[in-house]
Amino acid sequence: MKSKTESKSRLNFIFRKKDSRVNAGYMSIKQYFLLFFAEAAINGFHMVIFQTFVRLGMIETNVQFVINILMGYMLGASALLMLLTAAVRHVSWNRPMRRMSEAARNIARGDFSVRIAPFRKDGKKDFVEVMVDDFNTMAGELESIEMLKNDFIATVSHEIKTPLAVIQNYATALQSNTLGPEERSEYIKTIIASSQKLSGLVSNILKLNKLEHQEIPPAAVPFDVSEQLRRCALAFEDLWERKNIKFDADLEEAVVCYDESMLEIVWDNLIANAVKFTAPGGSISLTLKKSAGFAVALISDSGCGMDEETQKHIFDKFYQGDSSRSQEGNGLGLALVKKALDITGAKISVTSKAGQGASFSVRLKIAENA
Repeated sequence: MKSKTESKSRLNFIFRKKDSRVNAGYMSIKQYFLLFFAEAAINGFHMVIFQTFVRLGMIETNVQFVINILMGYMLGASALLMLLTAAVRHVSWNRPMRRMSEAARNIARGDFSVRIAPFRKDGKKDFVEVMVDDFNTMAGELESIEMLKNDFIATVSHEIKTPLAVIQNYATALQSNTLGPEERSEYIKTIIASSQKLSGLVSNILKLNKLEHQEIPPAAVPFDVSEQLRRCALAFEDLWERKNIKFDADLEEAVVCYDESMLEIVWDNLIANAVKFTAPGGSISLTLKKSAGFAVALISDSGCGMDEETQKHIFDKFYQGDSSRSQEGNGLGLALVKKALDITGAKISVTSKAGQGASFSVRLKIAENA
């Protein structure tokens, strides 16, 4: 006795939805009719021969001879139909499958530029043509991923080599006995700064890799996001005071239900970016307002800002825009922000103009019964 689940699964298989892209069969109606008429013509020819034998009276005297001839014709007709069917199968199935197999083999060897041309000339799509389209789409995606991987490796290598070269050069210079105390102190500070930059780069790469491969959903718990924002902002107090930056905060209490560690990544990177790209004597504002069931955090600065092209790629890995933004950081902070918010389901937007600062807005849903 079959279970209801098995019966339902079988019905779903039998009555599954047809792919909307398919508008032709494995063999067209025209091909079926051609095979039918070929068989009918051969069978009609058999009947004509048989009637001829009957009229000539050969059916009575040479029955065995007639049967042998008819059997020969039947065997010949079957052979002809088999050849026709084999030819149709070769054109409609074997040839496409062989070309797809060769293309798949090339992709397995690392050649992601392989594409398969359509087999049909009438512009219609049977299941083979749809499979070809899906194969080409897969090859395109793999090629894109391969390019991204190569770019990522090249960029990471470059980002790591730069601080390592600085550390090596200045460490070598420190071995000189002619250096004065002030120069020696400056060299040591440069080495420390480069090592911190390298450490930050490696840390961000590991964090981003962890977020991109995270399979366990984050644990969402209610917490006061305004208090979290205060703690994160105060962690950068020494930095903004050192640059004589005016820091204003206006935070309304708001309880949200998200993974607290994920949002901490967001605030740390957004505030760090604001401090980095705000010139000494500039200003930063941090606000949190409740509106229509949402808590909206806005982090604005009076820094160098961004043009429209930079804003399109600001959340891409290692993208740093113009030279004014590439002097600091490694282009991973905002990529971390975007990934963390994608995982939690929160939204972020940016408004900015070159030379007029930037504003990042994060929209969080307020927890129920808060």
